[in-house]
Amino acid sequence: MTVRQLHYGGTAADKARVFLFLQGPHGSFFGQLARKLDKAGCTVARIALNRGDNVFWPSGLPCLDYAGGIEEWAEFLKEYMQSQGVTDIVLYGDARPYHKAARSLALAGGITVHCFEEGYLRPYWATYERGGVNGHSDLMDISIDRMQSAIGKTDVPQRAAPPLWGAIWHHAFYGFLYHFLVALPSRRFAGYSPHRDRTIPAELMLYARRMTVMPLHGVLRRWRTARLLRRGDGYFLVLLQLSHDASLKVHGGFANNRAFITRCITEFANHAPAHARLVFKAHPFEDYREPVGRIVREVALQRGVVDRVDFLPGGKLGPLLDGAKAAITVNSTAAQQALWRNLPVLALGRSVFAREGLVAQQDFGAFFRAPAAPDAARYAVFRQFLLETSQLPGGFYTRKGRAVLLRRAVEAVLRDTDPYQRRLNGAGFADETLRSNN
Repeated sequence: MTVRQLHYGGTAADKARVFLFLQGPHGSFFGQLARKLDKAGCTVARIALNRGDNVFWPSGLPCLDYAGGIEEWAEFLKEYMQSQGVTDIVLYGDARPYHKAARSLALAGGITVHCFEEGYLRPYWATYERGGVNGHSDLMDISIDRMQSAIGKTDVPQRAAPPLWGAIWHHAFYGFLYHFLVALPSRRFAGYSPHRDRTIPAELMLYARRMTVMPLHGVLRRWRTARLLRRGDGYFLVLLQLSHDASLKVHGGFANNRAFITRCITEFANHAPAHARLVFKAHPFEDYREPVGRIVREVALQRGVVDRVDFLPGGKLGPLLDGAKAAITVNSTAAQQALWRNLPVLALGRSVFAREGLVAQQDFGAFFRAPAAPDAARYAVFRQFLLETSQLPGGFYTRKGRAVLLRRAVEAVLRDTDPYQRRLNGAGFADETLRSNN
């Protein structure tokens, strides 16, 4: 595919930084961020991979529709970035095939990679990092001792871990709208390959079904949660993730949720005290492309512990953690709420929080017998360092959340250094709003 030269107004100084946007969170956040960067004097453009990317991009800002396939993507993108003088590339996550190629090319070419993702301390924060997120984050190489040295005192009052996930309805609506747009026939995007393992119409139906069954699941989870808490049994809470989540598939070491569920129930049957229960909590955005509830029951029956295993289709995380003995996860960010409560956590995958002093360094047997609690002081340092660096208050899916997030995101993107190095190099913590919720 031949790259068409884009033409911009403005002075040479305005064009010093050229921001290329690829796929963002569902909705208008990337478009609003691009407008603000444009007003700041930067050059902005987007490559739209499908109709959803195109529709949510502001009119008047350059947007090039990519009609080729994933096989030609890397060569096309390399030519595009060279011809347009791209200095910065903006992504949501870094594990989608298109984004993996873009990240590799950018890092090799000295182009700054700006990554947004759901907050490590969600739901009231979003993550902004450079170079990569989750297992690719620079945070993986920063010790808690270095964090302690950078932030100094840690006697700042810690904000309570919120019991709710956030804007579930808004997230579901934008997801449905995005996949509806992508599902419409279009020659302009004939070569588009979705990053998930289902067709676009199938994804659309999953979003539609999720929105339809939300009220029913709400009734069911409230009843099951009340029954669990009335029992008075000690239980281990398993925090399930989405089967298509990059954290699970790329950094988790499990092919799918069935493998993770099977491992947990098998170890529970072999090692847990006879009076303990194992409770699986579905992700708030679970769409049941894997029938996780049925899988839990099937495996529990096979292992002979069905009377000691429960499944909850979502629900408020706070009360469930308050009653739990410990939490188990692959690498869900929901584990941060358990750590904030000084609850033992067993994390089986790679994540920014899966480090000594925070999560239990035990095998399943030892964990079920006597789970090791986190070091509360070290977690306070870790959490405060995140709040002072990569966690920006706000969210992607509501008007209020976007407004709060944009105030900090524009400033963070335009800085010369990434948030971690800036703090490690002694830059002060100037804005107290980073400590607050939206």
